[in-house]
Amino acid sequence: MKYTIKLIFIAFAFSVILYGCYNDSEEYLYPNITNNCDTSNVTFTANINAINTENCLNCHQGSGAGGGIDLNGYANIKIQVDNGKYIGTIKQLPGYSPMPKGGNKLSDCKINQIDIWIRNGALNN
Repeated sequence: MKYTIKLIFIAFAFSVILYGCYNDSEEYLYPNITNNCDTSNVTFTANINAINTENCLNCHQGSGAGGGIDLNGYANIKIQVDNGKYIGTIKQLPGYSPMPKGGNKLSDCKINQIDIWIRNGALNN
């Protein structure tokens, strides 16, 4: 009788442990990180301009642009890309002024999209 109870208890404990690990996959636990970031075809028009408009143009456009850095339009962004400041500030690397100033760091997805676009030549596409 004691042996049967022990066996049932062990079987129950083992099944609880196995069931508890059933859905422990990265895609299941962190769906927003892995599933919603499209980096397959990053373009200036579809991705970078939208990120820039949403996160940068409040401060960085026109004659009163913050820090004297105008990021309105491809030509202005390209200047900052070519001197390395665009990605350095967005990634908040040491030696760069972290952007967006006073706001949250851009999502890893947006930073990855910008990084891919730059690595692919920062084309006006």
